[in-house]
Amino acid sequence: MRGPARRAVITAAALEVFAKKGYHGASLSEIAVQAGVARTVLYDHFPSKRSLLLAVMQEQNTALMRHVGARIAGAGSAEARLRSTIDAYFSFTETGSAGRRLLFDHVDEDDAEIRTVRQGIRESRARAATALLAEDMCALGVDPREPIAEAMVEFIIAGLDGVAQCWERNPEMPRSMLVEGVTRLLWSGLGRAE
Repeated sequence: MRGPARRAVITAAALEVFAKKGYHGASLSEIAVQAGVARTVLYDHFPSKRSLLLAVMQEQNTALMRHVGARIAGAGSAEARLRSTIDAYFSFTETGSAGRRLLFDHVDEDDAEIRTVRQGIRESRARAATALLAEDMCALGVDPREPIAEAMVEFIIAGLDGVAQCWERNPEMPRSMLVEGVTRLLWSGLGRAE
């Protein structure tokens, strides 16, 4: 196996182990077994468990933003793009639940560098989503350069992830039902219920 292919196998194994056990619960030995490589091979690609975790977090955030960002910036009406974006997030959750768990669930790490990187990933994700939504925000009368714009995006991201966590506890709910419910809430809002 060539270097890039082996690295991909290692990061895929690491994703599963880190998502399930967190940074402290995971061991390089377990990741090596999951990847089907000797532990020393891990060190050919990553100098430490921390560097492996950070690489996997960056990789998963890039995958999430690529998956969802294409829908935000896609064609169609604002409502159609909203629905498509929500569906994309739940699609990522459905097919990449380990990535979602790694990015959103393991927030209690006591390693300062990991916390700093995790916060940087979160902020860059919010800034990227805000930039993608800039035109829609302007149409709502919200300046996308103002701090409230990023706060609104954080609210949407956190809300979508809360629904994704609920879905993991209740997997019998169809994705289409979740997409419809969240779209209706975000598009129409609670204030228009009357």
